[in-house]
Amino acid sequence: MPPIKKIVTWIVVIFLLYAILTSPQNAADIFRNIWDIIYGGVRNIFEFFNSLLTSG
Repeated sequence: MPPIKKIVTWIVVIFLLYAILTSPQNAADIFRNIWDIIYGGVRNIFEFFNSLLTSG
């Protein structure tokens, strides 16, 4: 991995730890919202392909 990628990865990890330690409730809300977006997107993709397969 190039050094810049390692540096950016460490910066992101440190920021996430800082956010969790300084404001755990807000960090939990952010992660919950991100999870809801990912889950909804995957669910909608499956519904789309299911609709394609069953409408034929």
